[in-house]
Amino acid sequence: MSLNRFGYQQQLRRELRIRDLTAYGLVFMVVIAPFGIFGSVFQASGGMIALAYVVGAAAMILTASSYGVMVEKFPVAGSVYGYAGRAISPAAGFLTGWVILLDYVSIPLLLSLVAGASMTSIVPGVPIWGWVIIFVAANTVMNLLGIKTTKMLNWVFLGAELIVLGIFLVYGLAALADGKGHGFSLDPFYNGTGFTWSLILGGVSIGMLSYLGFDALGLLAEDAVDGAHTVRRAMYASLLVVAVLFVASTYVAALLVPDPAGLIANGDAAGTAFYDAAEVAGGHWLATLTALATALAWGIANNMVAQVATSRLLMAMSRDHQLPAFLSRVSLSRSVPSNAILTTAGISLIVGVWMATRDDGITLMSAMVNFGAMCAFIVLHTSVVWDYTRNGGRGGAGRNVVVPVLGAAVLFAVIWHANLLAQRVGLIWLALGVLVFLYLDATGRSPRLLAAPDAASLSKEVSHV
Repeated sequence: MSLNRFGYQQQLRRELRIRDLTAYGLVFMVVIAPFGIFGSVFQASGGMIALAYVVGAAAMILTASSYGVMVEKFPVAGSVYGYAGRAISPAAGFLTGWVILLDYVSIPLLLSLVAGASMTSIVPGVPIWGWVIIFVAANTVMNLLGIKTTKMLNWVFLGAELIVLGIFLVYGLAALADGKGHGFSLDPFYNGTGFTWSLILGGVSIGMLSYLGFDALGLLAEDAVDGAHTVRRAMYASLLVVAVLFVASTYVAALLVPDPAGLIANGDAAGTAFYDAAEVAGGHWLATLTALATALAWGIANNMVAQVATSRLLMAMSRDHQLPAFLSRVSLSRSVPSNAILTTAGISLIVGVWMATRDDGITLMSAMVNFGAMCAFIVLHTSVVWDYTRNGGRGGAGRNVVVPVLGAAVLFAVIWHANLLAQRVGLIWLALGVLVFLYLDATGRSPRLLAAPDAASLSKEVSHV
């Protein structure tokens, strides 16, 4: 479907094929993401961490279905912001874009903080804020070089992460077979003495952070060869692969934790629970390897693609006159929204250095990311149902009503059991967005989308995609 239908020109080169987008999704989600938050999810889920990741995967697959529906109809950069704006109203799109900004702008900050904390444990001489500066600068340079550079580096980073994950699983399974740890059991999936859905959903509310990233593929609809088809297939592929890897790594690690009861009771303030399990499996060298891999994966690989996604969201909202115009300018030589990339980097640098000086910096940024993402996903599901009831669509009521309603219900349950800090920060940010919207409306600058097509002609065109 041509972007001209939506009033836009094709400014970005269509460089990304399904394999590139799948790699992008895997790098963004970080195939070793549970390494960094293992202790927190283990504690919140009462040790049933593998089950928490299974439930999280189910919720994300439902969400991916709704993304697939909307990216077929609206294959433009902007993701949920663009979908809600066209399916419901420009006002809904603005508020959704505002909420998802909390997610996407916070992700690079969180990644730099977590990576900085990991690197400081390895190289104590450099403070966390110093590592934040290094990571932000490195990622900005790489992204300004263009999407081809990003695509190439994605494959390099993904290969390195898979090697480290493979080493851990081999040594972990061998250690369990040799009688180390607690032996093979199903406790990481189900422990009858402590199971409650409230407990599992509490774990999901934290572990969901690991799955965030597949949704960013929707922001690359204008970079993708064959647009909607490529994005939709890459979303499913990356989600299914990463879910298997998350469950496998957390299952093995849970059986190797030196003191499960102590971890559940006291938490993992130092963030070393996974590395402690790795040390049981293979010794100090494996603990160091997994810690270093986590730092580089979060700080460089994931941070790089997060900056790409955030810059596309800023560009999309800017060209619809809902953010300053300079953010929509694209570098002709590199085919990247350079001003949006630099703005993302500036925010990450300033706020990241500030958060690095706070004891609760990582906790606060995690809360902001999770709340923003889950609220945006709920709006996505709502947009699918809303558009289907007005305009119909392929797939019938199952794909367009049942799946979105079920997906939204699961996400509501997760938010309900989320950290109180996440709820407060998210509601404050949403209230601020409402005030900004009211100001724009009062000054005659109500949010609008360029040349939104009429429903009948759009549905006809989609049917031929």
